[in-house]
Amino acid sequence: MIKNLIQLVVLSGLCWSFLLSSESYAHDSQIRVEQLLQTTRSWDGTGYAGYLSGQPQITVLKITVPRNTTLDWHQHPMISAGYVLSGQITLEKKDTREHKAIHAGQALAECVNTIHRGYTKDQPAELIVFYAGAPGVPLSIKAK
Repeated sequence: MIKNLIQLVVLSGLCWSFLLSSESYAHDSQIRVEQLLQTTRSWDGTGYAGYLSGQPQITVLKITVPRNTTLDWHQHPMISAGYVLSGQITLEKKDTREHKAIHAGQALAECVNTIHRGYTKDQPAELIVFYAGAPGVPLSIKAK
């Protein structure tokens, strides 16, 4: 019993020490942390089932879409998320025509295995997109 109590006290102390040091580190420096996105669902509300199996491979792309441009219908076989650096892009699902506009400064969680596309209107869009894939798995598959 005393051994368990001592372990609990030590663990609590370590947790508080970590929290205080992390808080102090962020407080004493110019570092800012802002959570942009944390979700278990894509932009259309569909829950994520899980990651691909096997060797993980992270890919980060910077994508620039000119104004008045519509991307081809496509799907992603893996979870991906993006951040709009500038402009606005509208995402649209093929089967329901459901759509959502994502503006500069906003993050988005992509659909998985759902045919969709993005399009711009009167301004270009620039995005950074992060893909949680695996070697040999395409980031995007063009719809037939």
